[in-house]
Amino acid sequence: VQLVESGGGLVQAGGSLRLSCAASGRTFSSYSMAWFRQAPGKEREFVATVSWMGGNTIYADSVKGRFTISRDNAKNTVYLEMNSLKPEDTAVYYCAARNGVAYTTYTNYAYWGQGTQVTVSS
Repeated sequence: VQLVESGGGLVQAGGSLRLSCAASGRTFSSYSMAWFRQAPGKEREFVATVSWMGGNTIYADSVKGRFTISRDNAKNTVYLEMNSLKPEDTAVYYCAARNGVAYTTYTNYAYWGQGTQVTVSS
């Protein structure tokens, strides 16, 4: 599985961005998908995950109520809608995939995109 993120950029605090992650491969629908982020000098942290059928989602407490993860299996794409952005959301955002049940720890994901930068100015 190859993953390519897009949609990052510079936004003011309180603004919104929508990240997309396009996946290659015919078995996309069998993969759980997730978003992680990594700020400079910090460890990679979990943001959100969606199960292979899209019925189950999990969010980090820091983004709950502001971010929404979704997927379109017909388009082999997963999305992260980010609202009410804060400066502390600034990070490189990575899309990840694994075959099977969704997890919140990055070590469980075998496939990664190259990342897209999100910068939130105060």
